[in-house]
Amino acid sequence: MIFTKAKIASLAHVLPPILVSSEDLETRLAPHYERCKLPAGRLELQTGIKQRGHWPVGTAPSLIATEAAEKCLSKSSIARDKIDLLIFASVCRDFLEPATASVVHQKLGLSPHCQHYDLSQACLGVMSGIDLAAKLIESEQINAALIVSGENSGPLIKQTVELLNTNEKIDRKESKKYVANLTIGSAGVAVLVTKNGWASEGHQILASSVMSDTSANHLCQGSGDQSGLMMETNSPELLQAGVNLAYANWQNLKSEMKWNNDSADKYITHQVGSAHRELLYKSCELNLAKDFSSFEQWGNTGSAALPLTLSLASEAKFLKKGDTVAMLGIGSGISSVMLGVEW
Repeated sequence: MIFTKAKIASLAHVLPPILVSSEDLETRLAPHYERCKLPAGRLELQTGIKQRGHWPVGTAPSLIATEAAEKCLSKSSIARDKIDLLIFASVCRDFLEPATASVVHQKLGLSPHCQHYDLSQACLGVMSGIDLAAKLIESEQINAALIVSGENSGPLIKQTVELLNTNEKIDRKESKKYVANLTIGSAGVAVLVTKNGWASEGHQILASSVMSDTSANHLCQGSGDQSGLMMETNSPELLQAGVNLAYANWQNLKSEMKWNNDSADKYITHQVGSAHRELLYKSCELNLAKDFSSFEQWGNTGSAALPLTLSLASEAKFLKKGDTVAMLGIGSGISSVMLGVEW
């Protein structure tokens, strides 16, 4: 879909204070490593992830998202009472009911006329929220939307370490479906999408493309709450299925934009690890020199991963005014949302 009326007015991120290196994590996994005769250093070698972070025990996803939202709003000229829609798009939530968005709405002091809800779409949550907001703006149903996420990997990593260390039935082969858990990081992000003319600052959204392959929904499934999370992933099959879908959706976005593989100046992708990045760029025949990555330092931060990377790239001046940016999103399920943006 081509857009002419919507832009990213501002974006911001917050990062966790507690950092855990892959080496530290393997030290905590010593009983499992010894039992299964696993070599030290394999986690960073396989994933390219040096460290990941998390927040102190008990930190609510709404608190993380609210902090990111306050930073985002402080960068924009848009008054918070002008926001029509708040979307909370994390994998992590405060509770099942009511919507965690209601907590963020209250903390931000948004208007009673600002609709709010949670959008659950795995690692694709924020990208799906941006796409939906842009479509609502394009159809003139709203003028401004705030999409937020607050991801915290601490409980998942803690539960996974305990499971691997104490369950002796989990052998070397069986443990592979838990490796993805150890790559998950934490971050908070917020993206303000507005109608053109509502803010002097911002980045024009040019087009989006959306595709799904729900036959692969079984390849990564998680369950639980803040204090007890668990996820099982068939990483090799998920990697290939995800890249296949990303390739098809990239062809669609190029067609919408009338691009070729060299048209975009910069690429921002979902952050999984080194194997995902290498296969994605090779399959789509993209120039790796145009990539900005964050997984090395922050791991896979779920729904925050792509927008976090976008925000970090902006801070680092990797993105220049006038750049065309291809945002290549993917999430388990499997779904893909890709956006073309003029910086």
